[in-house]
Amino acid sequence: MYDVAIVGGGIVGLATAYEFLQKNPFKRLVLIEKESKVASHQTGNNSGVIHSGIYYKPGSLKAINCRRGVKKLLHFCDKYGVEHELCGKIIIATKEDEIRNLDNLFNRGMRNSVPDLKMLDENGIREIEPFAKGIRGIYSPSTGIIDYKEVSKKCAEVIKNSGAEIKLNCKVLNIVQKNSIAIETTDGVINTKAIINCAGLFVDRIARMTENNIDVKIVPFRGEYYKLKDNKTNLVKSLIYPVPDPKFPFLGVHFTRKIDGTVEAGPNAVLAFAREGYKKSDVSFRDLSEIMLYPAFWKLGKRYWKIGSSEMIRSYSKNLFVRELKKLIAEITSNDIVPGGSGVRAQALTKDGKLLDDFKIIRNKNIVHVLNAPSPAATSAFAIAENIISVFDA
Repeated sequence: MYDVAIVGGGIVGLATAYEFLQKNPFKRLVLIEKESKVASHQTGNNSGVIHSGIYYKPGSLKAINCRRGVKKLLHFCDKYGVEHELCGKIIIATKEDEIRNLDNLFNRGMRNSVPDLKMLDENGIREIEPFAKGIRGIYSPSTGIIDYKEVSKKCAEVIKNSGAEIKLNCKVLNIVQKNSIAIETTDGVINTKAIINCAGLFVDRIARMTENNIDVKIVPFRGEYYKLKDNKTNLVKSLIYPVPDPKFPFLGVHFTRKIDGTVEAGPNAVLAFAREGYKKSDVSFRDLSEIMLYPAFWKLGKRYWKIGSSEMIRSYSKNLFVRELKKLIAEITSNDIVPGGSGVRAQALTKDGKLLDDFKIIRNKNIVHVLNAPSPAATSAFAIAENIISVFDA
């Protein structure tokens, strides 16, 4: 009999296990992961940005946990020797009609206590990113880069060294509640006193095994990236972002220097036809029909059909993708980029057709479900874990 079982071996589940064991070193914990290794999905396909917290509504769980999460993440990395770099980021306005949103972002960052933010004019942008173009920008020196797979591997190592178990290739099939909780899996029945559900792309399905009134459904969005050729990585020194559309929960096509020195360009954000749909050809009839039969999805489509259509068209047109990149770096051409990787984001959709913006954690007695943890969940993971445990302990 375990004291707690955590479902999901992404960075939120691993950080939760880590934090739980830090506070409860003598409790029995098991982490259940359906894949053969941890960090196989959202975490393992993350762009590797340590977000500073500039984007998020002041007072929201995202804003609070991002700032606290950065500190806890950097402490973990320093303690266990995980490579990272605070390389900084600039957010660039390329048109006059973006200035207002840029100013609003700066004010948000200040209210969220993001350190050392600086407004830039055109010359200031060029001093930091010589090849970037824009009329005004925000410089955030506390933004960084990291490989979240390495954070996850180290976290898993510490968890196992603490005496806890990690069961890989172990898929949850059903959850039966009696005096204790029986988790039926492909590797047998696991008995536990409590569950913390951090299943990411499948969190709502796991939640419906124990709850009757889950008011969100996970909709998968695929982020598609290109990569700069090795002889063109000199065009980007750190991170270069556009001013995001405040009505849409994605940050726009941007440049990200990764911890290994490569540079990603993207993402294009499109509906995935499978919850693990990393390629255009990946289609799950169950996943797709579930989305199409959900009335809220059509409400969402009606609200965002213009943006969604442009993202879909750009997904099939390299030239259109390059056109977006050229808004930030004019020198970029189609010959400078090659196809890169992709990731799938688990985005909670409410019954009224709105994409849930903030983190959402619910509790029913001895069961906790993390129903929404999109970006900046990786940056915030150790702070989210504290929240989960506080809810779990309450």
